[in-house]
Amino acid sequence: MNLSNPGQIHIDEYDYALPEERIAAYPLSKRDSSKLLLYKDNTISEDVFSSLPSHLPADSLLVFNNTKVIQARMHFRKETGAQIEIFCLDPSEPHDYALIFQQTAHCAWHCLVGNLKKWKSGELHKEVSAHGVSTTLTARRTQSNGEHHVVEFSWDNPAFTFADLLEAAGELPIPPYLKRDTVEADKQTYQTVYSKIKGSVAAPTAGLHFTPEVLADLAAKGFRRAEVTLHVGAGTFKPVKSETIAEHEMHSEFISVERETIATLLRHNGKVIAVGTTSVRTLESLYYIGESLGLNPNAELQVDQWQPYQDGSNLLDKKAALQKILDYLDKNNLKRLLADTQIIIAPGYEFKIVDGIVTNFHQPKSTLLLLVSALVKGDWRQIYDYALANGFRFLSYGDSSLLMKR
Repeated sequence: MNLSNPGQIHIDEYDYALPEERIAAYPLSKRDSSKLLLYKDNTISEDVFSSLPSHLPADSLLVFNNTKVIQARMHFRKETGAQIEIFCLDPSEPHDYALIFQQTAHCAWHCLVGNLKKWKSGELHKEVSAHGVSTTLTARRTQSNGEHHVVEFSWDNPAFTFADLLEAAGELPIPPYLKRDTVEADKQTYQTVYSKIKGSVAAPTAGLHFTPEVLADLAAKGFRRAEVTLHVGAGTFKPVKSETIAEHEMHSEFISVERETIATLLRHNGKVIAVGTTSVRTLESLYYIGESLGLNPNAELQVDQWQPYQDGSNLLDKKAALQKILDYLDKNNLKRLLADTQIIIAPGYEFKIVDGIVTNFHQPKSTLLLLVSALVKGDWRQIYDYALANGFRFLSYGDSSLLMKR
């Protein structure tokens, strides 16, 4: 494996046998009663998740992704009886999550469309009722780009925002590998207890284990907390189908980070523990946004997939990169950084900000498994062999781990 050129990594090297019975179809009744695998200095042990605060390095800063999963899947029925599924992925017009949820007449989304062959043209209509009022929601497909489509939505009652429509007519999109329909309980169990900002179509599942009691224990033990927002896209489930990862295109995701969080990271001298791979991608993307602003104060606020591995990257230290972002925000009188990231973190990546991660156990041959391997310098198989041999539950509703960077 050529670590200086991660594009040459063969994804088959990140495969493992995952028996279907080890995939947790439903969560445990108590979130923090899940098993917790601990990895530090090439040593593996285990505990229960409620004991997490006892295993964190002193003076750790925990960073949580506060995104909230939206009920992004809607079903329409044509007059012919054919059912069409529209899965809202990310905003098209307006191209801003906060604004699009506030719309009261029309908006457009990038979507996946199920049973597309039955919807060649024309409009779809759906009657939506909530809180004693109703409206007719209309969907019209305007553009297609491969499997993605732009769908315009319009409705005739300004008492409804688009957020209201999704809440009333949408379905929570649980992961396809659970191989079951969404149930009412998922509306609570597939959200973190600290979720705030609507936008994800998949949960940042590492956070599902946290309870108010665990958060209170963290505070009592003096651990600091910070939050970022990365809206998880459907691409998080996209398998790597190419032989090497050079041909795999990472999905772009929207991130939002408050100025105060960036200032906290700049001041903090202890360990930074990311809760979930989404928090890792957000935090590491900050470094490359700062680096880009250092080279060009008017640079686009986005991180390309292979940017970390290019010649001329990785020249700033962490604090200098974070300071560049603060300078940019202050110059433009902004209280938060809004950006897009397509970053891929694979073996050979050198972490800039993150020292450890709280994370679940991921699918074989996935980019999430590549990220874990990068953090533990290739020890992922030892970790996963232990989890398989010791009764750990896998994937979104499964058990958790605390992995410290080697």
